[in-house]
Amino acid sequence: LDMVPYEKALKSSWVWQELHEVRNVRPMAHATPFGMYGMFAYTGTLQYLLKGKEPFTLSHGKSDHERLQPAAEAMPIEYPKPDHKVSFDLLSSVALTGTNHEHDQPSHLTLKSDDMPVERNLALFDGPEQRFCPAGVYEYIEDEATKKPKLQINAQNCIHCKTCDIKCPSQNIDWVVPEGGGGPAYSGM
Repeated sequence: LDMVPYEKALKSSWVWQELHEVRNVRPMAHATPFGMYGMFAYTGTLQYLLKGKEPFTLSHGKSDHERLQPAAEAMPIEYPKPDHKVSFDLLSSVALTGTNHEHDQPSHLTLKSDDMPVERNLALFDGPEQRFCPAGVYEYIEDEATKKPKLQINAQNCIHCKTCDIKCPSQNIDWVVPEGGGGPAYSGM
């Protein structure tokens, strides 16, 4: 598959122009000690004046998984209960994606180390897998034999967003394309 014509077409399109204009907006939140307020000031002034023509491109500095704070340094977030008008419960939201997995297909989500989730992710970050996954694929349960926590992967709920592959602080989750290449099939869009 030759991707050169695609890359040339993309770079000569309006999409590339718009993406190039806003390339520094999100990295600016990391580049200034003022965080989001610095980003808003940057966007409101330089973006308005220069329209992305600044002679530099900022970097995010480090990967997303490296930015996760240990649980001891973070404030707990209390999310409101679903109101079923604007926000919905997890199972309803997963069902709306129309993602389907065959019952006998091998799991497309594996762990590089079975011990890492409990030893590092649960101990240091309070098991972020169970919060960053929008489909509730990951949950910590008590092992019946050892009575200790273990990470359970409910791969059938996966909506193929790849958040786990990007956000896991130990980079322990291996996400591969599922058998059949299926994915979300939102209807009515």
